[in-house]
Amino acid sequence: MFVKYKPKRNLLQTILHTEILQGMALTMRRLFSRPITRQYPDEEIPVALGFRGQHALVRDPETGGSTCVACMRCATVCPSRCIRIRFHDEESRRVVDSYDIEALRCVYCGYCEEVCPVNALVLTEIFEYAAYSRDPFHFTREDLLANWDRFVEERHIDRETYVNPFWRPRGMPEGRLPAAKRLPVPSDWTLEGQVVGAGYDQQ
Repeated sequence: MFVKYKPKRNLLQTILHTEILQGMALTMRRLFSRPITRQYPDEEIPVALGFRGQHALVRDPETGGSTCVACMRCATVCPSRCIRIRFHDEESRRVVDSYDIEALRCVYCGYCEEVCPVNALVLTEIFEYAAYSRDPFHFTREDLLANWDRFVEERHIDRETYVNPFWRPRGMPEGRLPAAKRLPVPSDWTLEGQVVGAGYDQQ
């Protein structure tokens, strides 16, 4: 390991305190420069596509309920075990009785979005939510559907064309995805759009 020591000051630098003068010069340059701090909440903060914020269940426009099919994949893959689903079987299909998320335990990894075969769950771009107790962060199915409605309204989202990048797992070949997850996403979210080294294989 190479250690680079600070050069020793000479007599003139010691007398004139040049380091202090350099620091003051830097301060004066920054004093008249344009501020880079955003004046939140007066100034709106741009949120990148794929931001993982408040949880929501996508509302089915036909039934008015959730599009969840109770496959249990999200609850199984969740590393913090914050998702609980109850369901019953009805005419060879599963019907969701309850869907609960404990948001305070969530680590916002996005795994639940990636594994959902019908894109029923989404971490929205809404990050402005707070409370003074734990109860508001326990989302029931009704709460999650209301979060979706709020997201659509506030962000002016088209329910028919909205695609969350996490609905299509990053780097996964399209041929291995279920039909519902073969969605148009930014090029860097596809396997072909990524650069992973010299040994990258397209197959």
